[in-house]
Amino acid sequence: MNNEIAEKIKGMLVERLRIPEDELEYDSELFGEDIGLDSIDSIEIIVGIENLFGVDISGAGATREDFRSIETLAAFVEAHKED
Repeated sequence: MNNEIAEKIKGMLVERLRIPEDELEYDSELFGEDIGLDSIDSIEIIVGIENLFGVDISGAGATREDFRSIETLAAFVEAHKED
């Protein structure tokens, strides 16, 4: 996992979704019991990642597992970001 990417994703989640930073760990389940995000929140995450990193989420074949945590999102972005 790229820590720089993970920190940017964490900052985006704090800013866009108003999640308290101290509640977010890299391995927190975003859509599970840990954070409890919903489908509307997933749209915010998609737009945020596309804007921050230039990654076309749908075109890159993202799966539900890619959205499990900040760690999995960071790995997905690292594998698909524009250089």
